[in-house]
Amino acid sequence: MKVSRADENYVYYYVGKNIKKYRKEKGWTQAELAEKALYSKQFISNMENDTHQTFSLGTVWRLSKVLEVDIYKFFLENDE
Repeated sequence: MKVSRADENYVYYYVGKNIKKYRKEKGWTQAELAEKALYSKQFISNMENDTHQTFSLGTVWRLSKVLEVDIYKFFLENDE
């Protein structure tokens, strides 16, 4: 299977979208998530809005622990 750069961009899009979804399910603001995960609010905002496409798997792992969500769920293609 051939994978393009556009496919990679979709990964960042869905990770950001799912972080936002699970953050909102907790009833947290971006600032609250940022504080708990030891990131800046701007970093969280950029991830959620697909404007920061250089975050690492370690970042996703940390957010999965803070949000108490299995890491694979961040990679699901959700259009809710």
